[in-house]
Amino acid sequence: MIDAAVFEAYGWPVTLTDEEILERLVALNAERAAEEERGLIRWLRPEFQNPASGRATQTQLAIAEPAGDEAEPEAPTKKAATKEKAKKLPLPDKLPDQVLAIRHQLASSSHPVTAADMAKRFTKAKADRIEELLQTMVIMGNARQVEGDKFVAA
Repeated sequence: MIDAAVFEAYGWPVTLTDEEILERLVALNAERAAEEERGLIRWLRPEFQNPASGRATQTQLAIAEPAGDEAEPEAPTKKAATKEKAKKLPLPDKLPDQVLAIRHQLASSSHPVTAADMAKRFTKAKADRIEELLQTMVIMGNARQVEGDKFVAA
């Protein structure tokens, strides 16, 4: 039953073989990668994954609305998002937590940022330390260096 729902969601016939499914998934992955290279990212939950960007759009799915008290809360207003964006975050003490914090900030950025820009988002963060973390993230495949000294999420 779930297989039929997945096929329907993709608009595929339910008679596909495993090889045909794999071929279609590889083609879809290549299509999405090309879109991301052009700057189009299809966020699953933009209000959580990319709250600071005004560019993110979400295509609505045909899903029945929950009844009564189960309705989803409203998305934060632009004013609230701007206020939260301006608030500096503490840079965590532990290396893995630092990488996660920077990765989150990089993913929520609507444009490429320098290490100095990123350091301004955190209290007690030095640009040279952020640069080192960003370079490490590039090597790990979690970030890409663009336009010389600027970085974007990978």
